[in-house]
Amino acid sequence: MFGVIILLGLFFKRIVSRFLSKLLFKLFKKFAEDVRLETFVALLLKPFEFFITVFSLFLAVNQLKHPLGVVVYTYKKAKLVEVFTLGEFLDKVFLFLIILSVFWIFLRIIDFVAHVLMYKAARSENKADDQLVPFLKELFKFIVYFIGFFVLLGYVFEVNALSLITGLGIGGIAIALAAKESLENLIGSFTIFIDKPFTVGDLVKVDGVEGTIEKVGFRSTVLRSTDKTTIVIPNRAMIDGVLENLTRRNYRRVKFNIGLTYETDSETIKRIIYEINNFLDNHPHTSDNTVTFDSFGDSALHVQVLYLVENIAYNQFLQIKEEVNFKVIELVNQHGSEFAYPTQRTVGDKSTGFDKENR
Repeated sequence: MFGVIILLGLFFKRIVSRFLSKLLFKLFKKFAEDVRLETFVALLLKPFEFFITVFSLFLAVNQLKHPLGVVVYTYKKAKLVEVFTLGEFLDKVFLFLIILSVFWIFLRIIDFVAHVLMYKAARSENKADDQLVPFLKELFKFIVYFIGFFVLLGYVFEVNALSLITGLGIGGIAIALAAKESLENLIGSFTIFIDKPFTVGDLVKVDGVEGTIEKVGFRSTVLRSTDKTTIVIPNRAMIDGVLENLTRRNYRRVKFNIGLTYETDSETIKRIIYEINNFLDNHPHTSDNTVTFDSFGDSALHVQVLYLVENIAYNQFLQIKEEVNFKVIELVNQHGSEFAYPTQRTVGDKSTGFDKENR
């Protein structure tokens, strides 16, 4: 009988697992009408197979009489000598694995629900959904882990969870202090979702660190920098630090200086300034432009160019900057001037007549 139960369990575990997965999917059919059945089955197949395997082994082992009655160890309980047999030990092991598999199934169901919600969020225009779903997924999985831990303590190890928590005393205070930062990060994540200073996909700068928001998690926020580096910042730092949401600004500011040679006369400088201003005025993507003769440098006459570019994609912004820069070069050359670069001029004194007579 022992071998028959094991063989039946191993042989039918895949079939039974698929059947149970399809049966459970009916509960989510209306909710997940746009998601294929195979996605749900793929998530739950391994947890169900593990559960059936463990349960089959449990039934098979309980058909044995020997060596289940062998005493593993003895202990005193309330002045009585208690024995702990191999059968009782195996029962505890199987109970542990069965509870583990049940909570594994719950975790996979949460993964599936999150998958469906992410699919629906991707089809909506609201980016806050893309940010909220991963956070709720992590939150509910944490709750399942928390409950599962105390269920295992209570049913397998027969530990009174409430007595354990209240009996921690100073140890509990130490744990609370150790968990202080984690709690602050958790509160930070809730603050982010309530205040919504940014959403997934926004370009932000936090205390000098710049990147695009990819994920807001239970403890931290993940950014992707312009050089494709993954940056992980604790949620506490995201709300305590100076945060700039670059995506929500209306314009990008561009400011630079050009240096003209000292041989350029004032009328030419005025014409160059006028032409640059005129070009920026007529450009469809620039506004609030100011071009002025700024200062006298050591080796150049400095002209300052300042303008705003409407908030568009970063690659388009770079193209507009490039277009303006090339136009500036063209206008300077067109008016017969040149760009200055650091130079030094050596001036020698001419010999006087008195010097010549004394030679």
